[in-house]
Amino acid sequence: MTVTQSALPQAVAGISISLMTEHDLLEVVEIEETSGLSQWGWDAYYHELRCGNRNLMLVGRLATAEGELQQQKIAAYIVARLGAEEVHINNVAVRPHYRRRGLGSVLLRRILEEGRRLGAAAAFLEVRAGNAAAQALYQRCGLLVVGRRRNYYSNPTEDALIMSAELRQ
Repeated sequence: MTVTQSALPQAVAGISISLMTEHDLLEVVEIEETSGLSQWGWDAYYHELRCGNRNLMLVGRLATAEGELQQQKIAAYIVARLGAEEVHINNVAVRPHYRRRGLGSVLLRRILEEGRRLGAAAAFLEVRAGNAAAQALYQRCGLLVVGRRRNYYSNPTEDALIMSAELRQ
């Protein structure tokens, strides 16, 4: 019940998707630091990678006009975990320079598809109440606001909106 590289398309609309590896973690942390996410850091991502078949961790790279990957540089990533027939999406981030090109949407849709394929009934995530751009992305991918967690985030303190999507049809 794990995501395998063979289950992923090699490229979608000029975006190469692959499983995150330990070799990707420095770039993942770099993206995290420039994206305003709650800081996980290298150790937390490494631990998630070691959790085995419960995690869904992908990276995306953009292809150039010639179809080559841009120096193999990671442009975006997503980290989720499967448990209790649910997919919990922990982090989605895109390098600032590559935003508004559909990378976040492609990765999020892929995670939702994988969750469905692996038998999850629903997907959940928390998003800062003030992050309208992320909320719009999640809504475009079929997630709806289902609740609020007061003072969930720190630095700065902010409520989280809980968003969810049904995966079984």
